[in-house]
Amino acid sequence: MFEGLSEKLSGIFDKLTGRGALSEADVDAAMREVRRALLEADVALDVVRSFVDKVRHRAVGANVVKSVTPGQMVIKIVNDVLVETLGSNADPINLDAAPPVAIMMVGLQGAGKTTTSAKIAKRLTDRMKRKVLMASLDVKRPAAQEQLAVLGRQVGVDTLPIVAGQTPVQIARRAEEAARLQGYDVVIFDTAGRTHIDEPLMLEMAEIKTAARPHEILLVADSLTGQDAVNLAKNFDDRVGITGIVLTRTDGDGRGGAALSMRAVTGKPIKLIGTGEKVDDLDDFDPSRIAGRILGMGDIVALVEKAAANIDMEKAQRAAERMRKGKFDLQDLADQLAQVEKIGGIGGIMGMLPGVAKIKDQIASANLDERVIKRQRAIIMSMTPKERRDPDILKSSRKKRVAAGSGTRVEDVNKLLKQHRQMADMMKAMGGAAGKRGPMAKMASMFGLGGGMPQPTPEQLEAMQKQLGGGMPGGLPKLPDAPPPGLFGPKPGMPGLPGLGAPKLPGLGGFNPFGGKKK
Repeated sequence: MFEGLSEKLSGIFDKLTGRGALSEADVDAAMREVRRALLEADVALDVVRSFVDKVRHRAVGANVVKSVTPGQMVIKIVNDVLVETLGSNADPINLDAAPPVAIMMVGLQGAGKTTTSAKIAKRLTDRMKRKVLMASLDVKRPAAQEQLAVLGRQVGVDTLPIVAGQTPVQIARRAEEAARLQGYDVVIFDTAGRTHIDEPLMLEMAEIKTAARPHEILLVADSLTGQDAVNLAKNFDDRVGITGIVLTRTDGDGRGGAALSMRAVTGKPIKLIGTGEKVDDLDDFDPSRIAGRILGMGDIVALVEKAAANIDMEKAQRAAERMRKGKFDLQDLADQLAQVEKIGGIGGIMGMLPGVAKIKDQIASANLDERVIKRQRAIIMSMTPKERRDPDILKSSRKKRVAAGSGTRVEDVNKLLKQHRQMADMMKAMGGAAGKRGPMAKMASMFGLGGGMPQPTPEQLEAMQKQLGGGMPGGLPKLPDAPPPGLFGPKPGMPGLPGLGAPKLPGLGGFNPFGGKKK
């Protein structure tokens, strides 16, 4: 969502960091560019004015102009103000109340309230071990209550049985009583929406609030609606009194202005962001991390957390043991490709790496295609278990059968087998050097290829962020010219594996599933 804004700001800061010293005129020129970039990103005008004034006030002074690296000092100041605008500190859902804790979801129709309710319920169940009950109070939209029941079964969360003819207030009271009597920790109320804000909607929300006494009232807003989302948040806050905001569809091509504006205009924290359609695609909103993404610094901490949450530790331990013995067959390869998909695919991984925004053109020229991973998994799944364990038995007739079964060509099967042989040879070399814990071994361990995947502590994550990003005044990670060495290859920049023409994948030992051609 922040790609356009990030690209414009990176261009502005590149000009600043290339100067040996900055004058007040240089800062003013840069602020004009920042102002234009924020307005084009659909940030509210009042927020833009406040933002630029704060940056200019802090940037114009001897401590910046005479600094050893004045350009980086300006970037640090922009980062600090950006974090302040987004909310300074992360503010997750507050469950500090007597159970059952009531969470009321409000918003317009089509913003994603029902799906977000299921995502939050799954998150509370899996991560916080809370017993959750969901109740649909939407009696206007056809099949809305059935939709929540289906989602409840998908995520393994209980939903309130449907009773025809009840009003939203009656359903809310029944849900609260059921949650209290049956020992639920949290009850989530999925309320009705409208295509636009109207008086009957606001009156209904006020009645539900009085009956349910929610501890949290979360506004679900579509980030693609831009300034309308800001007006929506202000109206709901004035009439109902929201405690937080959930932004949906942040994986789309929105301009990002809604996130910057809503927090500043309403004063209410953005608690969660929806990053996709899957039930696991929901992340905490951390202002410092979002600011890092906007300024092109990546988000290594989020990447590690996502890897820790999604990688199967038992499979990772088995794979690590096999690699220590120098073994790596096609089934192991399929498992590793599946893990890459679980943590967001190549695009999701690269979007969180520092400096990737600066080499956007090189990445585009590499022709990275996420579908290639699915295609290669399809080839492996079309093989028999014996063929996966012993690829040498795959002769001409077997290859034709596998190609037909996976909807690919024999050439694709041969290419996969060749790449697997290269990777297997590398694994044998790694197995022979067991016990040596170099940078690649540590990276392999991070992505589930070496010895389990314990949940890292916040201190470990912070240390890793500093180690990979370097340092700037005030703790701001350094903006590298390219991804850190060791993530994409032995040299800085975007070299890729010789003859394959695309970047290496972290945790796959240099294997490249994209099969680019050597230029």
